Amino acid sequence: MEIIGKFVQTIDEVRGETQRGPWVRGGFVIETGDEYPRKVAFTCFGEERIGMYKSLQPGQVVHVYFNPESREYQGRWFTDLRCSRVEPYVAGQMPPAPPQAQGYAWAGAPANGIGAAAVPPQPAQPAPAAPAAPGFASMPSSEDSDLPF
Repeated sequence: MEIIGKFVQTIDEVRGETQRGPWVRGGFVIETGDEYPRKVAFTCFGEERIGMYKSLQPGQVVHVYFNPESREYQGRWFTDLRCSRVEPYVAGQMPPAPPQAQGYAWAGAPANGIGAAAVPPQPAQPAPAAPAAPGFASMPSSEDSDLPF
């Protein structure tokens, strides 16, 4: 997924150590340019990804590519927006075309990812009748049944 917004601030880095070695997590906040602007926080794991936003200045318009991820902990759900890439936004810049999945296209997806008209949904095709399972080939229909429900 991707979003364009104004860079607001960085989030403090957290460092740790595991059996695999050291790790670092940081992040930043942007503000969307919608009618009702919203602040959105992103997390970045690793020195390389943290380095992507270190040179950005507050107020600079940026293009953020991210993956939302949710997880459950003790009956509560937590959502994290993991930044995969952030770069300064260039006016008139066209976003890259979304990757096409093998043999599948979502009918509501915009053609260029931003502001394109949605493709009208296709009429649903009736599902073919499934073959009867062995031993259940001659189940009576609801009209033929003498059951009270």
